[in-house]
Amino acid sequence: MTRGNQREVDRERAKKRAEKAGNKKKETGGKNAGQQLTNKMESDAEIMRKKQEAAALKKQQAEGKK
Repeated sequence: MTRGNQREVDRERAKKRAEKAGNKKKETGGKNAGQQLTNKMESDAEIMRKKQEAAALKKQQAEGKK
């Protein structure tokens, strides 16, 4: 075997990197750090309302073309 203990060393390095990356996510709070749950729910609801309005408008235009 020509690689020797390189595989074990690489596995240990990968494990350390994964642990370090995992800790960063927990520290920063993820994508919506600092945003309250209610604020996120409200913003998500607003986005969905806009999508629904756009879909209804598109449907009306399609019916008008028939």
